[in-house]
Amino acid sequence: MTLTRSMARLTAGLAGAALLSASLSAQARELSVSTVLSDAFPWGQAAEKWAELVEERSDGELTLRVYPNSQLVSGDQTREFSAMRSGLIDAAVGSTINWSPQVPELNLFSLPFFILDEAAVDAVTGGEAGELVFEAIESRGVIPLAWGENGFRQVSNSRGPISQPDDLDGLKIRVVGSPLFQDTFSALGADPTQMSWTDAQPALTTGAVDGQENPLSVFDVARIDQVGQEHLTLWNYMNDPLIFAVNQQVWQTLSEEQQTLLRETAVEAGEWEIAMTREEEGERLAAIQERGVTVTELTDEQYQAFVDATQSVYEKWAPRIGEEVVKAAQAAIDAR
Repeated sequence: MTLTRSMARLTAGLAGAALLSASLSAQARELSVSTVLSDAFPWGQAAEKWAELVEERSDGELTLRVYPNSQLVSGDQTREFSAMRSGLIDAAVGSTINWSPQVPELNLFSLPFFILDEAAVDAVTGGEAGELVFEAIESRGVIPLAWGENGFRQVSNSRGPISQPDDLDGLKIRVVGSPLFQDTFSALGADPTQMSWTDAQPALTTGAVDGQENPLSVFDVARIDQVGQEHLTLWNYMNDPLIFAVNQQVWQTLSEEQQTLLRETAVEAGEWEIAMTREEEGERLAAIQERGVTVTELTDEQYQAFVDATQSVYEKWAPRIGEEVVKAAQAAIDAR
């Protein structure tokens, strides 16, 4: 009788352990996702959309927790890629600009006056050049999944309209931490000043810098016109695609089903965010103008003057980016 009871207890204990193990394995796995901007901006909304789709389709077994405003890198957006590569961050929806110090091929999108319009953006990201860029990212320990869009970057300042290179002469322009940006604005006669976005708005407020460059979505949502930026020039001098990506080691621990889920939802979130960003562009411009900002649009001749003024920058950086990538991109642009 005692032996029977002992066997029963053992059987019950084993069954309980099995149930506990099954319960633990079924618990949701949470991945951290870094973004530079919050969900007040399309960039942050892209990350939130990705998280929403993943939770819905994994039945809660896999979740993404979004950390906006560069929280996971103490506000230094240029450290995001390195932090993801080292495993401090599981995933990110990041900027080609911020990741370019670690992945030189990403400077393709920052070549001044190279990618002219949205059709050119799509031709580059959707073609051979885009594949080469993704291969470069993966070779550095990060798995790229999909494209998003921060948009074309425009220039603003507190001094006066900018319609020719000479108008930038001596202006202190806040730029991100990329040597290519330093070279571009130096070639135009400006005084580029590198600082994080956290520091940029106070600097604009005090007049420590005269101007800045950002997509219309950032100018609008952040109300940059309220910190003295009364003059805005639409010059589409470079584009900033976003990239959905995951740390390689984290990726390898996921099941094939989870990998497929993450990739498919990233693509869907990216397509959703790109469409939204482009649809809202006209409304944002109208809102900016209604707030009293003077908007300058360049003629073809004025645009060409900026192209000519930055030709030396193109010649310096194309070899650093990689001739194969640049040629593939140029061919895609020409064929668009």
